[in-house]
Amino acid sequence: MTSSLKQHVAMAALIAIIAASPATLAAAKSAPAKAAVAQKAAPAGGIPRARDGHPDFSGIWETLSEADYDLEPHAGRRDAPPSQGVIEGGRIPYLAEALAKRKANFEHRATDDPRLRCFALSVPRAVYYQAPFQILQRPSSITLVHQLGNQVRDIHTDGSLHPVDDDPQLWWGDSRGHWEGDTLVVDITGFNEDTWLDRAGNYHSDKLHVVERWTFRDANTISYSATLDDPKVYSKPWTINIQLNRREAGFKLIEDYCFTLEYGDHYPHKDGQ
Repeated sequence: MTSSLKQHVAMAALIAIIAASPATLAAAKSAPAKAAVAQKAAPAGGIPRARDGHPDFSGIWETLSEADYDLEPHAGRRDAPPSQGVIEGGRIPYLAEALAKRKANFEHRATDDPRLRCFALSVPRAVYYQAPFQILQRPSSITLVHQLGNQVRDIHTDGSLHPVDDDPQLWWGDSRGHWEGDTLVVDITGFNEDTWLDRAGNYHSDKLHVVERWTFRDANTISYSATLDDPKVYSKPWTINIQLNRREAGFKLIEDYCFTLEYGDHYPHKDGQ
């Protein structure tokens, strides 16, 4: 390379350095710091968290499971798609004397399902019913708003206990939650016996006791389990497992009214008439 060419190359490099603006140099210096701040702001464990540090389940969720058709494994039939079931161990451990009512419920499922009379879906059925629901989370309570019938359930997470009542007969039971690490554990008692667990007629009595466990699998997926115990109907506790998926951004609940009374003819019909 000639001395003249070397001088031209050196001059070009000097011009490039001088041309770099203070703003450009400052941005280059601050880039690593900004990256560190952004990484620090990311949710720990990749899941959303509330200000109190607990997982934040706020959002709209829905299952893709066929659990509401029948919790137990079953082949396809006219009113239900086939399913492997969602019960640990495969079958509900009914007491022998409880099977007769289960059979009668199944035979009359097209007319006797309490859902068809607009009764509350209750717990845990409302969670795996194939309709979206919204979770609104606060430090002292968590509210679930279900699209079907605009039904609402509150989970108290303020450390309070179940009310003292020998026979509360509540449609949704009484829900009291606490945190075990990143898992929300909810204890529910005080049910009535007027709801079913699915469309196949699986049922419970007013002695039902449910323990739910809500855990993030990732930011958009919840692993949900419910253990049911009822000494009047089941021979031992049993557990179901469901996956819940977050609905897409911008999705909103819409009104899905339910009525059975005669004056229902005066309300807007779902077919637009």
